[in-house]
This record gives sequence, C-alpha cells and structure tokens, in this order.
Amino acid sequence: MKIAMVGQFPPHIGGVGVHINTLAKKLVEEGHEVYVITYPHKDIQDIDGINVIGTEGINIPGLRGVLFYLNSKKALKKLIDKENIDIVHGHYLFPAGLASVEIGKKEKIKTYVTAHGSDMFEMYKKQFFMRPLIKKVLKNADVVLAVSNALKKEIIKTNVEGIKEKTRIYLNSVDINKFKPNQKNKFKKENNLNNKPIVLFVGNIIKRKNVKSLLNAKKISKNEYNLVIVGDGPFLKKLKEKVKNEKIKDVLFTGSKKNINEIIPSCDLLILPSFSESFGLVLIEALACGKPVIGSNIGGIKEIINQDVGLLIDPCNPEDISQKIDEILSNNELKENFEKNARKRAKMFSKVEIPYDELI
Repeated sequence: MKIAMVGQFPPHIGGVGVHINTLAKKLVEEGHEVYVITYPHKDIQDIDGINVIGTEGINIPGLRGVLFYLNSKKALKKLIDKENIDIVHGHYLFPAGLASVEIGKKEKIKTYVTAHGSDMFEMYKKQFFMRPLIKKVLKNADVVLAVSNALKKEIIKTNVEGIKEKTRIYLNSVDINKFKPNQKNKFKKENNLNNKPIVLFVGNIIKRKNVKSLLNAKKISKNEYNLVIVGDGPFLKKLKEKVKNEKIKDVLFTGSKKNINEIIPSCDLLILPSFSESFGLVLIEALACGKPVIGSNIGGIKEIINQDVGLLIDPCNPEDISQKIDEILSNNELKENFEKNARKRAKMFSKVEIPYDELI
C-alpha cells in the first residue's frame, strides 16, 4: 500500500520526527511505499527508503504553523494526484492533522491523525482560539491515535461526537539496537568535562520543559555534578545568562545534537522535569542505554517511570528535584538497581506496531 504522512521529519530534530521515522521504516521493511511531507529545509532527502517531500516556503517564527498548513495541503493534494495513495496520516493535530483531514476527506481517503501531546495539553487547553480547529480535526479523522493513556483521556474530554470509539493508544517506541549501553565515554572527553557525575537533560529549551528549575535545583544540591543540557530553543539565551549571573558551576549547554544515542550512554542519569508531557520519548531512550531516569509526576511520564527504574518529582519544586538527583547520585545500591532494570523496561517499548486497520 501507499501511505502519505504529514509532519515534522528529519533533518528537523524532535520526538515527532523520530516517531514518524520509526513507523515509516517499519512500513518500508514490510514492503509498503511511504511518503512524508515535512517542513522546508535545505537538507531534505530520502532516507531509509522513505520518500521525503519538503514543502515550499521558509520557516518564519510565529507563522511557521500556518504556512505549513497551507503548503502541506498543496503538497499532499499534488502527491495524491500523482500517486494512488491508500492512507493519509497527519502527525500533530495542527497544522499537519488539519491539512491531512481536509485533503483526506475531500479525496475520500482513510485518514489517521496522531496527537503527540502539546497539541492537546498546551495548544488545546491554553490557546482557546485553536479549539474549534482541533475539534474539527478530531471530528473528521477516521482514526485518532494517542501516544499515551493520559493523552487519550485528554482527547476524550473534548466530547467530540464519536471520539471515544475512534481514539486508540499508539505508544512511542525505541530502537534498542541504536540506543544501548556504551562504555566508551567519548562525550566527557570531547567536552573536557571533569570526573564529576553527569546529569543530562535532552529536549527543546522552552518554558514547558522547565529547564530553569533544573538550574535552581543544581544551586542547592548536596552533590557536585555536571549538568549537561542538550537542545535549543527560545529560552536558551536567558538560561545561559542565568548560569553566568548566578555563577552556577559545571553547566554545559551543547545546543541541538543529532547523535543523542552517543551522548546518553555518557550520563549517570537523565532527567525530564517538564510541566506537561504526553509521553517523554527521551526517557525510554535513556532506559535503553541502561540509565536511571527522573521525571515529573505528570501525564505520560508516569506511564514510563516505575519504582524499578527511577524517581518521580514535583516539577514546581526545585528542592524536590535536587533531593531526587542527590538520592540517586549518593546511593550506589539504588543507582545500580535502576541501571539493572532499565534496559528490561525499555524493551517493553521496543516493538514497532503498525496502527492501520488495512494492514492488520
């Protein structure tokens, strides 16, 4: 069959791109033809047997979503006219989801959409003008997929007609052959880090990810450690200034990195202190590398971290964050127990399922 997906995709960095890539690779391996329509980028190219189509235009902050909605609709219509597409799949409810359901419905093609989290937890809940558009997507999609139980519950709360019956769980998955323990500590050496433990954060530097609280927690920690922050975003400059002005020691900002699978094995624990999170893909990537994890006691994070692999925190309380980091760094028995169970837990998220009724 021929499947057209719409959404963020490499070379763009982010969890949605990883999710699409994982599913698309599985489909290609099983003999299907996959096309992905993504945001404009100068380095767009086909990868892993997947046909990648970059939309026209440029990425303009503030207008990026609207422009992609318009341009991805054009690209999807053009693709359908050229190829006999069997399934359309939009990833993230707006803009990709809206573009997908509008064209899919018009062309009478079975249309799936995947909610990835902040489209519901942030956009729907906090941007009231977006609610009618998101409800339109949920109403017109043939099948709605959610990457966690917490997200599914949030979608059902919209009370869109028929939403409960057509919403399903489709978890993120991790490639345990790509993400695995690695004793070669190249990252520490390459970045001239001292021999103190490494506490790692990976994600977009935005308000929701709550990196500021990580810095506040480090200031009051009883243990000394290197805090490594991997990612980019609008809050990066402010956080760098905070580190400088408040003289917070041993903090490294690396910017965005594509080789996360080579960085995670160098850390002693990974932490995700988000205010909202539908799943937390980086958590299962860290577990696959045999690392303890700490995450906020919210959303999909609670569905990943159990008492065998890590600790949950109150993201609004830097003292609690600091205490939980100290608890793992100062208790070798606890740390080793988490490490022992980590990869076993990750394997529960390693199977890539195909969510399409037509292919089951």
